[in-house]
Amino acid sequence: MSLILSREDYFPAPNLPVTVAERMPQPSFPAHRHEFSEIVIVWRGNGLHILNDRPWLITCGDVFYIRDQDCHSYDSVNDLVLDNILYCRDRFGLGLDWAQLLPPQGEDAPGCWRLTTRGMALARGVISQLERESHKSDPLSIQLSEALFLQLALILRRHGYAADRPWALPEGEQLDLLMSALQGAVARPFDLATFCQQNALNERALKQLFRQQTGMTVGHYLRQLQLCQAKHLLRTQDCLIGEVAARCGFDDSNYFSVVFTRETGLTPSAWRQRFVPQRSGSAAQDRAPS
Repeated sequence: MSLILSREDYFPAPNLPVTVAERMPQPSFPAHRHEFSEIVIVWRGNGLHILNDRPWLITCGDVFYIRDQDCHSYDSVNDLVLDNILYCRDRFGLGLDWAQLLPPQGEDAPGCWRLTTRGMALARGVISQLERESHKSDPLSIQLSEALFLQLALILRRHGYAADRPWALPEGEQLDLLMSALQGAVARPFDLATFCQQNALNERALKQLFRQQTGMTVGHYLRQLQLCQAKHLLRTQDCLIGEVAARCGFDDSNYFSVVFTRETGLTPSAWRQRFVPQRSGSAAQDRAPS
């Protein structure tokens, strides 16, 4: 059973609609739910964010909208720095239609969003103001906190794009272009030199910037994206191991199994059985090498 984080432990006063919880760094944290909703914005480092049983590789620019009924956790963190903007919709008083201001959520909605470099710069300033005001409980400060939260929500909508829908990237800078390209390269080969030539970018400088912001090389980041996708497919679909490998950018299912086992400590078949012990049909037999 997951932990449940209460409002009383995270909001300085019972009438506050929003507050900011800074995590510098964010440690590994077990599965939990909240009595409030939150927006997670990642500033630096990397780690694994498991949201409703789906693993997401996270790094700078990633954004998550967490509802009170969602369950999530953090694992394998490496210098992970993020902000949690906690809010209670029932405490808002400005009469806004938040369903129109926050992204839709559900089975067909993106689980993870990304924020452009420009958006991150704008969001930082608003969050700094929000953090100062959200610890005051007088009426004017509460209204200002809600207004700042509205400003943040609009910045995230204007400068954000769905991580698994990279073609929707708004105008971005070189790191945004690379991140978008990598999100779309999980199932196919990616050549950084060709990408840099096509976009008139300095390959060496881009590599340095990427490592500085994420704590990973480009190749390591892409491999972790592929493994996260493989974990998700193994848990949710009955396709053969060979098909999972192909959909995650591996031409050879044997090599995929070697890499997967090295990274997780389990074969693809064992990983699947860990979550879904009983599977029927030919796929459950995992006839492809594992």
